Amino acid sequence: MILSCHELSKSFNEELLFSHCSFHIEDQEKAAIIGSNGCGKTTLVRMILGKEPLDDGLVTFAKDKTIGYLAQHQEDMDLSKTIYEELLTTKAHIIRMEETLRKLEEKMHTVQDEETLKEIMERYETLTHSFKLENGFTYKSEITGVLNGLGFLEEEFDKPVSTLSGGQKTRVALGKILLMSPDIIFLDEPTNHLDMDSIRWLENYLINYKGAVVLISHDRYFLNKIVGKVIEIDNHKATVFMGSYTDYSQKKQMLRNSLMHAYLNQQREIKHQEEVIAKLKSFNREKSIRRAESREKALAKVEVLEKPVEDVRQMNFTLTPSKLSGNDVLTVENLEKTYDGNTLFTELNMEIKRGEHVAVIGRNGTGKTTILKIINDLVTPENGVIRLGTNVEIGYYDQEHHVLHPEKTIFDEISDDYPDLTGTQIRNTLAAFLFTGDDVFKKIESLSGGERGRVSLAKLMLSTANFLILDEPTNHLDIASKEILEQALNHYEGTVLYVSHDRYFINQTAHRILDLEGKRLISYLGNYDYYLEKHGDIYASGKGVKILQSSKEKGKHSEDGFLAAKKQEGQRDVSEGKLSWQEQKEAQAKRRKLESDLRKAESEIADMEERLLELDTEMAKPKIATDVAGLTRLSREREELSERLEELYERWERLSEEKEILQKEDK
Repeated sequence: MILSCHELSKSFNEELLFSHCSFHIEDQEKAAIIGSNGCGKTTLVRMILGKEPLDDGLVTFAKDKTIGYLAQHQEDMDLSKTIYEELLTTKAHIIRMEETLRKLEEKMHTVQDEETLKEIMERYETLTHSFKLENGFTYKSEITGVLNGLGFLEEEFDKPVSTLSGGQKTRVALGKILLMSPDIIFLDEPTNHLDMDSIRWLENYLINYKGAVVLISHDRYFLNKIVGKVIEIDNHKATVFMGSYTDYSQKKQMLRNSLMHAYLNQQREIKHQEEVIAKLKSFNREKSIRRAESREKALAKVEVLEKPVEDVRQMNFTLTPSKLSGNDVLTVENLEKTYDGNTLFTELNMEIKRGEHVAVIGRNGTGKTTILKIINDLVTPENGVIRLGTNVEIGYYDQEHHVLHPEKTIFDEISDDYPDLTGTQIRNTLAAFLFTGDDVFKKIESLSGGERGRVSLAKLMLSTANFLILDEPTNHLDIASKEILEQALNHYEGTVLYVSHDRYFINQTAHRILDLEGKRLISYLGNYDYYLEKHGDIYASGKGVKILQSSKEKGKHSEDGFLAAKKQEGQRDVSEGKLSWQEQKEAQAKRRKLESDLRKAESEIADMEERLLELDTEMAKPKIATDVAGLTRLSREREELSERLEELYERWERLSEEKEILQKEDK
């Protein structure tokens, strides 16, 4: 075990982030920390690394282990160095060894004394062995390989760090961490500034990484490829799930269903007990009241389960454009665009039909966003024709230019633009995008980038547009928000064209993929997995191919095994069903008889109680009070009824207890 976290707790300004979080990381284990935005994932990692104080708990690293950390924002970087020089600093110890070896070589050529020469040669041999173990002969090609893998071109290696964007600096920092090869690395959103090729390269790198890896990421495809453990922060608690992201997702749904089942069962039991208590009290006899009080005490000791938070991602709604477009939504012919003498694309053609969901993918800088801007008439091309079909209305989502009003609340932002919507309709729409309760009254200016994105998406989905054009719609969204957007798009009856590098999102929502490669668009009819199958993973060579193939074979074998197990299980269920058929019939008959006996007992009790009231009224009459024979007859009847009623009370309680036992057996 390389890391142990025990009972970690943290609050900010008296607001609890998480409490009593415990988990551990094994040597070479790949794990993910996931949770909604603001739940404390980054804070948890910073606490583990000693960059944030602990409120409570204990963090223990194995002795003499090295640690690497990629933060979302880079500060510790020498701005005077070039990109290559900055990565070269990770090999300082190898460079020193190399310099020493060169000096020893010079000495070997000049020294005359044999004894001294022997000592130098022995030292040279030992140092050469160490140099070889540290991959000293290949460190330069290793640096080049990492830079290429992270999307840097060779002509960019000499760029000063001071001239880089925030995203480029993050890539440099990631490269440094990978080259240092620490025993455990913590990566906070490492894919944020990488294109698809670089993400695939990083996946393969981390899969084969010999140390432990802890990831914070909203990239579900990336997580699925790498991790074997998921640590979820939810409702201020940490829960550990073994397996991939898909395994986690399935287990989480099962757990949610189980918690809801337990909650509903307990609520039914509480209601039943309350009904029994009320019934016992209504009998108005000392023994029944004592029993009612006993049940009340037992009920008071029950630890009432909280109702599980409803999974808003399961909400089903359909967004239908108010106007139907023609079948031909968009036609692009011979489109060409050049920036500063650099041709992004030329003779670019595409057609979009009504109802299609089309994803545009490609390396960073190839012009994907530019295509969307040209279609929206925000950028002028050098050449080409763009034709929109009949009745086409565009709704455009640009991550950089949300049309929101900072001074408004979320609710007002929607209601002002859509005055015909009722308050309930607005709340339901916002709930679908994870804004519930008092959240809808938050000011736009107080929202995070991801929250603003969700508001913009909600507005866009409510618009009259029948052709949505989205530029990186999942940027800054947490996993829950992405799932909401996926559901919204999958239920959207209009046409969608979007640029995204989120492969999981593309898999869930795309009918067709347009790959911008070699300054042309290549069409693939299917989702991202289909694209990979047809296009071929450019990094799936050598060992990578074997990993990809074994993964597919493993999936097939797993599927075959699952089907065989289900078949065997089904056969077993059938045989068990045959064996227990008679028992099931008997149990059902017993349950029906019990229900009938209970209803009969309750009816008889009601009749007798009513007759007792009639007898008391009759016996209170003056003429009966002076009629000894009549009074004696009524008194005898009352006594017999009271005895019979006592027996019925006992019978009702016994039958109620039998019913409770049967209900528990059913669970």
